[in-house]
Amino acid sequence: MKHAIYEVVDDRLVVHLPGEVDDHSSGRIQEETEKYLQGGGIRYMIFDFTNTSFMDSSGIGVLLGRYKRMKQLGGNVAVFGEDNRIKRILNISGIYQIMESLTK
Repeated sequence: MKHAIYEVVDDRLVVHLPGEVDDHSSGRIQEETEKYLQGGGIRYMIFDFTNTSFMDSSGIGVLLGRYKRMKQLGGNVAVFGEDNRIKRILNISGIYQIMESLTK
């Protein structure tokens, strides 16, 4: 999967991330999620890492930016489907301090 896929379920926006979340894909993810937020009604954003094997600092930037934006709107952000490599990146970057992991 080269591009993120966006799915709205009730008041949740699920962002199925591509295989690589890097400088090339991050700007697009930021823009697309903003379009959904401007439509109103989104209270939760869930980033699905199931198909993601690589993420760099620009991906962390997207997560932080979307977290701040959702807080402005009174909503929240969570992550899901992260493998051990992505878990390590999220842990080191402090993302788990502000976002819940829905992965069991």
